[in-house]
Amino acid sequence: MEYDLIIRGGTVIDGSGSEPIKADIAVNAGRIARIGNLGDASASKTLDATGKMVTPGFVDLHTHLDAQIGWDPMMSSSSYHGVTTAMIGNCGVTFAPCSPKNRRYLAELMESVEDIAADAIMDGLPWDWTSYGEYLDSVQSLKPVLNVVGLAGHSAIRYEAMGDRSMDEGAQPDDKELEHISQMVKESMEEGAVGFSTSRFLLHTVPDGRCTPGTWADLRETKAIQEAIIAGGGQGALFQSANDMQTRYETELQMFRDATELGCQVLFSGGTGPQGDGGVTRWSKFFEEQNSGGKRLASICHTRPSGAFFGLAQLSPFTKKSSAWRDLMALPNIASRVDALKNPATRATLISEGIAAGDMNHLAHMLHPFGVEETPNLDFNRKASLQQLAAEAGKDPVEVYVDRLAESEGREFFNYWMFGGNLENQWKYMQLPHVVPMLGDAGAHVGFFTDTDSPTVLLSELTREQGVYSLPEAIHRITGKSAEIIGLKERGELREGWHADINIIDYENLRTCHPEYVNDFPHGGGRFIVRSQGYDATIVAGEVVVENCQHTGQRPGKVIREFVRG
Repeated sequence: MEYDLIIRGGTVIDGSGSEPIKADIAVNAGRIARIGNLGDASASKTLDATGKMVTPGFVDLHTHLDAQIGWDPMMSSSSYHGVTTAMIGNCGVTFAPCSPKNRRYLAELMESVEDIAADAIMDGLPWDWTSYGEYLDSVQSLKPVLNVVGLAGHSAIRYEAMGDRSMDEGAQPDDKELEHISQMVKESMEEGAVGFSTSRFLLHTVPDGRCTPGTWADLRETKAIQEAIIAGGGQGALFQSANDMQTRYETELQMFRDATELGCQVLFSGGTGPQGDGGVTRWSKFFEEQNSGGKRLASICHTRPSGAFFGLAQLSPFTKKSSAWRDLMALPNIASRVDALKNPATRATLISEGIAAGDMNHLAHMLHPFGVEETPNLDFNRKASLQQLAAEAGKDPVEVYVDRLAESEGREFFNYWMFGGNLENQWKYMQLPHVVPMLGDAGAHVGFFTDTDSPTVLLSELTREQGVYSLPEAIHRITGKSAEIIGLKERGELREGWHADINIIDYENLRTCHPEYVNDFPHGGGRFIVRSQGYDATIVAGEVVVENCQHTGQRPGKVIREFVRG
């Protein structure tokens, strides 16, 4: 029999958690036709996977590619890291449903929360929709390289129903407004949304400083929304949330309980604190409680400490208190800032004003430079913080900071360990059975940092080097388990008859690359991208879309609207 594609000789890790097997894989019409010894079978295209592992494509449950997909249908950097299905619309930040008069507001909200210029959003998207279903139609018309599933967002829906007061602390919808909110949620689900997303995270703000719509929604509102999710999407439809665990911990947990009792699949962004076990024991008990009797609750988390990249791209720790640093960062590009740093008088002023600012006194132990090699130093051994490097050199941390920026020609970035910095706690958390270790945030915070290499860090560093997971378990978490959480049909595992979303990976040589700052957004906007090594091929619907970190030009991705429910 003649096939469209045969992948020969690979070690197949099928995404179920089962042990690897040696097998060939044949593909026809975008689906897996056979798995086994294919002998003399022929195909239009053959890929040699000898010595490589073959896995399902990765399912990224947390992206903000909603805007970027308008001008970058290749969906970089996600497509460089084995992702074949991306869920957009997280944290309540979406572009539909939307009346024409509210388009600019949603663009500015995305800029404020996720660091993508509103003008780029307005010019880069077609804005040819009002309903959520029309929005999904528009996304499909952009011909994305990866599969896409979409969440209807609280910010768009609440603003549509309540207008400006949707952002006022304490403002709750009246009965008519709540009915409107619920109806829009239900309709969005019926039109193909995988679920609904909200943000209650107090750092998510709109341009005037108020929190995003939905932040202050009470349990009356969130329960009505959860009921609408089930009414429109069925049992197991998704309720996604970014939460305020600092000031409303018990309220947030009750919101989760309401959702699971009604039949929602809950998904939230989680992690650990620095004290004791960081809440791991407490969360373990809550996961057990909320996944009993058919209830469903899961969490995603970072695979490496994350927070911001300080350097010469956009962020500096000194600009609020130092005029010299403000002047430096106001220069037009990284190259001009490097030139300024090399002037002895400028260097001396920057160091003295940086020391006087005093910020390094509490930052230096949390800043970990990536170095200048092709593979960044993620410092999981905790031997290379700025504080440690300065102590070894007998210098002030500010001086070391300035010198490393200059000597690296601006290539150096200092990773701020704001989230997930207690590695032991974080690794214990991600080993809990209902945690998915992938929080890449693709398309968000693009000028401040990037974690889009999350699956690559998971496999190359946490699994291969640190032993946090076995390899089959690591693959399972970001394929089969992720697909199950959102109800993907016939995706997430390598099975005969299922969709051919596949990775061929040179596991021993798999690694993430040093972040790059590029200016490729509309109007010349800048962002970080991060490439990879070790993905020989990423396949979507039977088509090779990326080979050795190069796009092939194929764009077979589909907007998925139907899900396993019940």
